[in-house]
Amino acid sequence: MKKIKMILEKTNTGFSAYAEDYPIFTSGESMAELQDNAQEAIDLYYEDKPLDSYHVVFEIDFVQFFKYYKVLNAKFLAEKIKMNPTLLSQYIRGHKKPSKKQTEKILNGIQQIGRELAELRFITNNPPE
Repeated sequence: MKKIKMILEKTNTGFSAYAEDYPIFTSGESMAELQDNAQEAIDLYYEDKPLDSYHVVFEIDFVQFFKYYKVLNAKFLAEKIKMNPTLLSQYIRGHKKPSKKQTEKILNGIQQIGRELAELRFITNNPPE
């Protein structure tokens, strides 16, 4: 069985998602709620044999991604992945569409930043226990 591609979009009230090739739609106030609701909607569609999350792929375009993750600075990302900031800005605004190679480069950069952030610890003034 092929994977179900769910396209994510940012809305004024949260998020929505729809399956590219199936009549499956859902929404949620947060990304986590949206993913839970999407799995529930897929389970309802396939009530005879529910699918696990392995069969579901969530995708979001650059415009939607940067609309949601405003904390990620495009100029910083461009410098991190050694890309022209103007070009990345055109991708983010939807004026240009990146090639598959450029998309992978951008995603790898975002994932690297995510790994770096996940490994950080803040200095506290509390004495060690």
